[in-house]
Amino acid sequence: MKVLISGGGTGGHIYPAISIAKKIMEKRKDADILYIGTKKGLEADIVPKEGIEFKSIRIKGFQRKLSVDTAKSALELFKGMNDARRIIKEYKPDLVIGTGGYVCGPLLLIASLKNIPTLIHEQNAFPGATNRILSKFVDKIACGFDGTEKYFKTPSKITVTGNPIRAEFQNIDREKIRSELNCDNKKVILSFGGSGGQRSLNDAMFKLIKDYRDREDIQIYNVTGKRFWDSFIEKLKEEGLNDIDNSKVMEYCYNLPSYIAASDLIVTSAGAITIAEITALGIPSIIVPKRYTTENHQEYNARTLEEKGASKMILEKDLDEIDFTKEIDSIINNQEVLNNMREKSKEIGIINATDRIYDIIEQLI
Repeated sequence: MKVLISGGGTGGHIYPAISIAKKIMEKRKDADILYIGTKKGLEADIVPKEGIEFKSIRIKGFQRKLSVDTAKSALELFKGMNDARRIIKEYKPDLVIGTGGYVCGPLLLIASLKNIPTLIHEQNAFPGATNRILSKFVDKIACGFDGTEKYFKTPSKITVTGNPIRAEFQNIDREKIRSELNCDNKKVILSFGGSGGQRSLNDAMFKLIKDYRDREDIQIYNVTGKRFWDSFIEKLKEEGLNDIDNSKVMEYCYNLPSYIAASDLIVTSAGAITIAEITALGIPSIIVPKRYTTENHQEYNARTLEEKGASKMILEKDLDEIDFTKEIDSIINNQEVLNNMREKSKEIGIINATDRIYDIIEQLI
């Protein structure tokens, strides 16, 4: 079986595609996978390291406003269509899968016009422009969030599968990890602002570290992100907070699944895969969606959790107007609230998303 997979631009598109590819290879020993992306996209670096064959096409995203760059993008789209047509003709795939990003457009469109089975996976609660367009042409649509189907006009094609999560989240031992971190008898608060970090979140966590410096019943872990590491550490030193027992600050967390599992409350942005991971383990959360994400999709993601009682959403623009420590207090100091949020988070969490997606693939082939 020959499968073309495409997803690019951000890790939120790339890692689900890799998870799907690995599930296909696990289930079908005869599977041949070819990943299509762009030369300048993150996928060009990430995918080959996963042992998956990679080829690029020429394509560029469109600006929201008409400009000289729009004409350049249109030309690149024409080239991308030709590249996609050539790859499909030479590779002769049995199935084409897209996980988002403009690079998917030409491949899925041409494949559908050639009656090759097609599937798209939409990670966010509010679907991206490429997937909204492709939904009219493809055979099946897998959604990461319950409720996303209302934004598509083809409900008969849709299955809510959840978002693929890393294998490390399977069969994780929370109590063992908490013991290894020496926080058995503490409430653990973990904060991270996605892979690139988040300035507003770091500012809020700085205040919390300062306010909670004497709380022996609390353990704080804050992952700043590379961009904000130096400035955050400098601020801690200025306030004499760089060596207090109940907080640990990291530039990057290489064992994030374990820290998530150990947590009682997570403070984070609203990336789709992050939400899939914390709900898979049933962790309560305060979510601060990043303000300038495409089509404000992070706010849609966050609202989905808040509406179901698993999280509290705070908009970035409101962080300066509220007492962030009081917001944390209202959850971390109330076991009944924590327990209720944990149950709601577990209800949302889906740990077998890749299996669900593979079931759709089996139907298509």
